[in-house]
Amino acid sequence: MSIQTPPRPMDTAMESVSGRTPAPIKLPVSADPHRGRKAMLWGTAAAIIVVLHLLAVAGTDFDPTLLVDGWQGMARFVSDAFPPNLDWEEVIKPGLEATLVTLWIGLLGTTLSIPSALLLAVLASRTTSPRPVAYQVSRAILSFFRAVPDIVFALIFVTAVGLGPFAGVLALICHNTGVMGKLWAESMEETDQGPQEALSTAGASRLQQIAHGSLPLVIPQFVGLLLYRFDVNVRSSLVLGLVGAGGIGLLINQAIKSFQFDTMLTHIIIVLILIIVVDQASGFIRRKLAV
Repeated sequence: MSIQTPPRPMDTAMESVSGRTPAPIKLPVSADPHRGRKAMLWGTAAAIIVVLHLLAVAGTDFDPTLLVDGWQGMARFVSDAFPPNLDWEEVIKPGLEATLVTLWIGLLGTTLSIPSALLLAVLASRTTSPRPVAYQVSRAILSFFRAVPDIVFALIFVTAVGLGPFAGVLALICHNTGVMGKLWAESMEETDQGPQEALSTAGASRLQQIAHGSLPLVIPQFVGLLLYRFDVNVRSSLVLGLVGAGGIGLLINQAIKSFQFDTMLTHIIIVLILIIVVDQASGFIRRKLAV
């Protein structure tokens, strides 16, 4: 490794007179002492990921050749679905009415979970939880609501309140409380704690610190996450209809069981339109809130 000596004043003066720009001084760069260790860690991580994927392929019987061999069954299924059944009285009108019910399920499942999700989020945030015990208990409750799928909640509530959209609304309230409460708690932990500390110094109570110091800073994130969950809950309400929770999912299930695939395709097209409308509406609202 060669070390360049700095130019002498006479050389610099001669170069300035001649108009030449002096060459930049190159300083030696020391090698990273942890380079070998980092390479070993990355190699180990890559090997673990490859092994996990191999185990996943073996555990799920992943075999693309089966999909290639079964193309005739898929082609027959698709051919039976075309053209879609466009009968207004028997297919489209009931489908639109059921789609509206699906939208109401997603709306109520989202908005009615706000009080419980907000309460648990405040208790599950390290910056706003009053006691460590309250923090651990609220975290456990949120984990339980997230761990149980919404379709399992729907099956439980169907046995309690019977078939219909009410069971779907209750299922979404429970599951959405867990998901949204966790997201809101993490948003509150990432906010600036300066206003809350200033209120605490001024003698404000814990509730006043949360109401005037923490919550105003996270309202935009709260609204954005709420709109995202509404979008997801509308999709989830379609699946809940398959277990008797009402909505257009129930009509799709009935069409499949009766081998009316053209009717099924019509209902799927209606669902696609609903999803596009909801996605565009929620995106428009988020853009307006971001301005």
